[in-house]
Amino acid sequence: MLRLLARRLLMSVPILVIVTLVVFFLLEIAPGDPARRAAGGEMASAADVAEARRRLGLDEPLWTRYWHFIEGLFTGDLGQSIFSGQPVLSAIAERVPVSLSLMAGALTVAMLIAVPAGIIAATRPGSIADRVVMLISAGGVAMPNFLIGLLLVLVFALQLGIFPATGYVPFEQSPAGWFQALVLPSVALGVAAAAEIARFLRASMLDVLDQDYIRTARAKGIGVRSVLGKHAMKNAFAPVLTVLGLQVRILIGGTVVIEQIFNLPGLGSLTVKAVFDRDYPIIQGVAISAALVVVVTNILVDVAYGYLNPKLRAA
Repeated sequence: MLRLLARRLLMSVPILVIVTLVVFFLLEIAPGDPARRAAGGEMASAADVAEARRRLGLDEPLWTRYWHFIEGLFTGDLGQSIFSGQPVLSAIAERVPVSLSLMAGALTVAMLIAVPAGIIAATRPGSIADRVVMLISAGGVAMPNFLIGLLLVLVFALQLGIFPATGYVPFEQSPAGWFQALVLPSVALGVAAAAEIARFLRASMLDVLDQDYIRTARAKGIGVRSVLGKHAMKNAFAPVLTVLGLQVRILIGGTVVIEQIFNLPGLGSLTVKAVFDRDYPIIQGVAISAALVVVVTNILVDVAYGYLNPKLRAA
């Protein structure tokens, strides 16, 4: 397992380097001039724009700026926001707990829905329960998360008044308020993930339940729960880990929309504001943070897969 972890860590280094290159040079060719924005907009004089360009370091050669960017990554200095002057790391650190809480809540919702649904569908193939699960799963995948979020706000916030429609309460301020504020956005973000995981778990379970060792266990008189819990679930869940890793990437993108709908002060809302302001240091910092989350998630998935599938450890 340690060798597997070491190999995955080494493989993540070139991935992060490629991400920094893509992010930096895409922003370089993106429309808009951050120097003009920082100087006051379209009405700014050429002298003011030139001064802003010099102050922001945009007058330096491209590769020099990229090298400074890489140096900042290793020293923990990602620069400052063009408009607020706040250090990028500080701005990200303030909003990371919100986005991570939302993603953790969405994954929790997804697993609470997907695991029972997938097992029920797999153990009763062709039944009404199986068809209902597959129908709901297809609807969950097809329905956009922003539409689900708006419907949840309309029903559970505006009509029933059970949960707040918008806003966020820090956990240290009020655990109950934190939980209530995250319920609707977590459900809105987690429904599509639950549908995808349920479909994949059903297919994996059907394949495992058709294996000879499962039929042998049943022939020995072992109960259904023991067969599912001790024999089927471990082998069926290994491929599902791949889907979980992919869902994390999708959830990162989904937080941008959900945080706007529910007015959550997370990385998604920070990114949207930075894009409109052409605040390149903030955009770069958020992009690198998201890439780091994806890389760490992939490493954890690979390690967990290696634990469930020993053949992978020697690969």
